[in-house]
Amino acid sequence: MAKVKLKEFAFARSGDKGDGSNVGVFVTNAQDYEVLKRELTVERVKRHFHAICKGEVTRYEAPNMLALNFLLRDSLGGGGSESLKTDAQGKVHGLCLLEIEVER
Repeated sequence: MAKVKLKEFAFARSGDKGDGSNVGVFVTNAQDYEVLKRELTVERVKRHFHAICKGEVTRYEAPNMLALNFLLRDSLGGGGSESLKTDAQGKVHGLCLLEIEVER
């Protein structure tokens, strides 16, 4: 196995869910989906977003879509029009997650 960044084989999409963000990570084959499930634990994602995610992280598996979905609660400083954050809607959180290095 080699260490690679998720962006080498995965795609992501993210956005706001109130005061939290929603981050979906997708791959194109079952083997890479197993890598996602093994490497992207709740604890690891929480550590990766420690500077912005003050609440709980929840992971949902979508095997029929070869995807994982994460909810990062309390990560948007109030969300939408309440937040003073540059990315108050979490649109770059997906790109940020793709920077994680994994064993593939």
